[in-house]
Amino acid sequence: MAMARGELNPNSPFFHEERHAPLAPFADRPIAICGAGALGGNLAETLARMGFARLKVVDRDRVEMRNLSTQPYSRAEVGAPKARVLANALYRAVQARVEPVVAELTAGNAAGLLAGSALVVDAFDNHAARAAVSAAARHLAVPCLHVGFSADGLYGSGLWEPGYEAPRDALDDPCDYPLTRPLALALVALAARSIAQHFAEDRRLDFELTWHDLRVSRHPAG
Repeated sequence: MAMARGELNPNSPFFHEERHAPLAPFADRPIAICGAGALGGNLAETLARMGFARLKVVDRDRVEMRNLSTQPYSRAEVGAPKARVLANALYRAVQARVEPVVAELTAGNAAGLLAGSALVVDAFDNHAARAAVSAAARHLAVPCLHVGFSADGLYGSGLWEPGYEAPRDALDDPCDYPLTRPLALALVALAARSIAQHFAEDRRLDFELTWHDLRVSRHPAG
């Protein structure tokens, strides 16, 4: 039986998302996600399952055993490049077209890697890479959302350009932050919502989450 115009397709993999807020008009906008760890990896999966079909994931790292508690990888994928694992998994899941870039993003190559994006998300865990993304986004005049968490694992935020300043590294190894999966997923949910609002309503909302008291506050960027 043919569906009436505007009727939702119950067989669509994005059926529930479309009932809430249709994202089809923006599904093919290219989004670059910088970092494929606890924030970037989970965000890439979330955006793909929401219906965003053109993602680029930039990350130089390979899956390690210590990643498995907070990141969307399995034991069978240990040793494989994170970006390629995500690309394969998300195509199998919802046929999202994910371009994996297994490379270190630097001040010298950031503009080239991010060119052509409709939106950039910075989910890196170190000052140099965050600063490089920020500078490239400003140079390219591309909207950019920076998502991160504090060194104590109790606070997280999402901040849009302009006005962002990359924080200095608090530890020798930023990957040793005491980040838990619940905090990572809460931040990812807020980031995904902010990204959807950006495309659907032309609004850029910064957000902050304080894990200690579960307080969430949102306010216009800038």
